Amino acid sequence: QTELVESGGGLVQPGGSLRLSCAASRRISLFNVMGWYRQAPGKEREFVARITTSGSTNYADSVKGRFTISRDIAKNTVWLQMNSLKPEDTAVYYCNAYQNWGQGTQVTVSS
Repeated sequence: QTELVESGGGLVQPGGSLRLSCAASRRISLFNVMGWYRQAPGKEREFVARITTSGSTNYADSVKGRFTISRDIAKNTVWLQMNSLKPEDTAVYYCNAYQNWGQGTQVTVSS
């Protein structure tokens, strides 16, 4: 079992930025893919972004061009840089590695 701990969420105005962090208790190089998902109130959890061991990235269409996923293998950490935030980005954001999930971090975009 791998523990994933997210941080960096908060309240931000539309157009603002946040950087989420996901710290893993094990080497993230063990996982072929690590990703970020989000769940808004009353909605199902949805894919946001993922990064592979080779460094390839994929994004949901709704965040493409605004969000960037990155990782530091030495620090066992994955980040999600979120720019140009919109109210519809409001959700709890979760880090994922295979069957392991973090507890989530709340992101609220509101004026």
